[in-house]
Amino acid sequence: MSFEGFAKKDFNTFLIDGLDERMEAIQTRIQPKFQEIGSYLADYLSAEIGNEMYLHIAKHARRTVNPPNDTWLAIADNKRGYKKHPHFQVGLFDDHVFIWLAFIYELDHKSKIAESFVDDFEKIKQLPDHYVVSLDHMKKNKIKLKDLQLKDVERFRDVKKAEFLIGQHLPVEDPRLTDGDAFLETAKETYKRLLPFYQKAMGAK
Repeated sequence: MSFEGFAKKDFNTFLIDGLDERMEAIQTRIQPKFQEIGSYLADYLSAEIGNEMYLHIAKHARRTVNPPNDTWLAIADNKRGYKKHPHFQVGLFDDHVFIWLAFIYELDHKSKIAESFVDDFEKIKQLPDHYVVSLDHMKKNKIKLKDLQLKDVERFRDVKKAEFLIGQHLPVEDPRLTDGDAFLETAKETYKRLLPFYQKAMGAK
């Protein structure tokens, strides 16, 4: 079975009331697609990086009351987990899909990695204009790359809970989302552009 794209029903998952009901929809509608997408992209990244990369699919296990507003897959070089490591993500909210290179607050060696991005700020700004940055993986908010400021990267370095995710948002109406091959090519192209920053981060640890 190959990935055939996202459907309106996938995004409507996040309109379902109740933790158990929404989690069941995530598990039946979205996670099988994440398995297909993630297996393909993990193989791609393993070949590009020259090191085995492992797929992790968010379980939302800590949630006991509030249903998740988004869900994601992560690909990292660690088999046991991804949150403490630089990693790649694909995921969705109710109105868009995100494709990220992600550095979240649990990251080991965070200040060293962030300092390397401060040094490389001008290279980050040379990424395509339609790329975006998130400073909090729990929120939909994004910063357009052209509006990213050095102080945003310095905050990632200096504030313990600060995060840095960079990549693309594809709105729900983007035709690539319903075309599996087109989406996978978009994800691969995004990761290829971001790989130098992943490798820089791995070298900074």
